[in-house]
Amino acid sequence: MTARIGVVTFPGSLDDRDTQRAIRVAGAEPVALWHKDKGLKQVDAVVLCGGFSYGDYLRAGAIARFSPVMDTVIDQAKAGLPVLGICNGFQILTEAHLLPGGMLGNDHLHFICRDQKLRVENADTAWTGDYTAGQEIHIPLKNMDGRYVADRRTLDELEAEGRVAFRYLDMNPNGSLNDIAGITNAAGNVVGLMPHPEHAVEPLIGTGRTDGLPFFTSILKKLVNA
Repeated sequence: MTARIGVVTFPGSLDDRDTQRAIRVAGAEPVALWHKDKGLKQVDAVVLCGGFSYGDYLRAGAIARFSPVMDTVIDQAKAGLPVLGICNGFQILTEAHLLPGGMLGNDHLHFICRDQKLRVENADTAWTGDYTAGQEIHIPLKNMDGRYVADRRTLDELEAEGRVAFRYLDMNPNGSLNDIAGITNAAGNVVGLMPHPEHAVEPLIGTGRTDGLPFFTSILKKLVNA
C-alpha cells in the first residue's frame, strides 16, 4: 500500500507543487490539502510547505495557524501524526505551539536566497532517519523571517534533549540563536526547518544535489515499517 502524504496549500503558499513532486520522487503519493478544509483525507503524514501564507501579515504564519485545517493538524500531530514544516511551515508550527520558540525577521533585514550548508544533529526523527548524525548536507534557503529565537530555558532544553535537528554551518544566514536551522518536538514526529529540502531532490534543480530527498524517503520508510 502506497503511503499518502498530504501537502497543505494556504493563500500565499509557493512551494506546494514542488513539495508534492518531491514526495512523488521519493515513492509516496502526494495528496493536496486545502486550508479551509478540516479533513485530512486519511493521509499518513502532513507537510506544511513554504511560501508567504496570508502575505506574512501580522507575523509569518500567524494567520495560517488559525486556518480550519490546522485544528485537525494540531490534534493529529499531538496524537502522533508525522508533520513536517518547511520555511513558512516551520513558522506556522511555532505559531501553533507544536514547536517551541518563534521566528523573527533576518538580523540583516534582507531577504536571503542561497545554497546553505547544514549539519544533521538528530537522525532519529520521523523525517530524518535516512541521515546520519553529524552528516553535512547542502539545502537551498530562501526567507525573510528566518531568525529562530527562544528564551534561554527553551534553548537549553532543546540542546539537552537533542531536539535541534539541523544547524547552520560556515555562516549563520539569518541570526538564528545557536545556529539553529531546524528543530523537532520531543516525540520526534513534528519537525520544522527553514531550508527547503523539496528543492534538492533531483540533480537538475536546486543545489544540483539530492541532499533533501532523505526527508521524504525517511518518512516513507517510517510509515511502511510502522
